Amino acid sequence: MSERQIRSAAGSILYDASCVVKPDDELFTPAYWAGRTAIAATTGGRGQVVFIRDGSRHWVLRHYRRGGLIARWVDDSYLWTGEDRTRSFREWRLLSMLHQEGFPVPVPVAARYVRSGPSYCADLITTEIPDARTLADRITGAALALPVWRDIGRVIARLHHRGVHHVDLNAHNLMVGSGSEVHIIDFDRACVRAGGAWQAAVIARLKRSLEKIKRQRVDVRFGNAEWQALRDGYRGGSIAGSQEATKPRS
Repeated sequence: MSERQIRSAAGSILYDASCVVKPDDELFTPAYWAGRTAIAATTGGRGQVVFIRDGSRHWVLRHYRRGGLIARWVDDSYLWTGEDRTRSFREWRLLSMLHQEGFPVPVPVAARYVRSGPSYCADLITTEIPDARTLADRITGAALALPVWRDIGRVIARLHHRGVHHVDLNAHNLMVGSGSEVHIIDFDRACVRAGGAWQAAVIARLKRSLEKIKRQRVDVRFGNAEWQALRDGYRGGSIAGSQEATKPRS
């Protein structure tokens, strides 16, 4: 990857020069892609997500939006505390680091912030993970093999061994490809920190997410056997990570 930065009309754009030659604000505008008939799909949720298909560019554009109670009054603006602390730049750089280290995460393409006085808005573009569906969708109406559940646990353990705290790891932010490969998405507000109680809290949050989906949907294939397989994978991944860390270096 080749990190570059350029000033835009009201903010700045961080981008990978190997993916984008000349970035501008249009890249982050759904209307621009609609004009090129390049929007494949749009999803809702906490932030609008636009799936872009433009030639070889299969990208995902996400506009950062507020969640929780504050979203009733503040839709998509955040308090300005410095360029490097913007949501988009922090997530772009974390994804860049993880991708270069071989983690199964989306490849960051470009990030933008637009400042307005004491606040800012932000956007992020990443590459689309091909032929992948969320874990929530994969277990609705069809069972996921136990080895895949163990792989999910191992991927999370690897992330935790690296000290990456994904603050919203749920069944919608885990992706499973057509070949059963596992990816993790949406690293908004994620950070690198020392190990601690947060690691168990992440696992507990994921279980609550899976149980909620089981309550909300019909024919969700998730139970004790699947959760045990995930836990086994997590424990095995944690042990492997610890052993790797203690190996003597030549």
